[in-house]
Amino acid sequence: MGYFTVRYDASSKFEEKKSVFIGTVKRVDSEEEAKDFINTIKGQHREARHNVYAYVIGNNMGVQRYSDDGEPKGTGGMPVLDVIKKNNLTDVVIVVTRYFGGVLLGAGGLTRAYSKAASLAVKKAEIVEKVLGCPINIEIEYELLGKVQYYCNKNNWNIENINYSDKVSILLYCELSELEKLKSEIVEVTNGRVVVYEGDEEYYFKSENRLYLC
Repeated sequence: MGYFTVRYDASSKFEEKKSVFIGTVKRVDSEEEAKDFINTIKGQHREARHNVYAYVIGNNMGVQRYSDDGEPKGTGGMPVLDVIKKNNLTDVVIVVTRYFGGVLLGAGGLTRAYSKAASLAVKKAEIVEKVLGCPINIEIEYELLGKVQYYCNKNNWNIENINYSDKVSILLYCELSELEKLKSEIVEVTNGRVVVYEGDEEYYFKSENRLYLC
């Protein structure tokens, strides 16, 4: 079963009634990594009035933390956390830095500004699904190459690499939920004249039907 996170580290910046808001997002693998990132951002913006943050960790979103960092209760950290949860993201931390411009925004204005900063950062970082998969090497005779390439293209199975030696070895990344189907169909299309090697399971980014190494 997969889950959603961000593909890239990213940041966004905008001004609201003379206050500057900078949203920064990072994909993380642990709460310790999230805390380290928060401290790094605070160190980079020591002159800022507030560094509000929120993070969610774990495939089941089991760890959820946030901080208003001096803003009125519920106006900073919670809106940022809501952005993470509404996008169904995990293994992600967002810090929104505010340089106060001297004009009070009020509770509603703060909530909207922090939500906007987090949303803009997430949009730049790109939401991506992570799924369990494994590398598959298909070993065939040369005469079957065209047939297998055609079948892979027809079924949107992206060929990552082809190695030519005494036989042809074709590399695919396959989602675990599709593994048995892929192996069965490859055996069928080659009339059993194939050897399939499975690699170790790991997480991949999934974009449409293609898997990418994280």
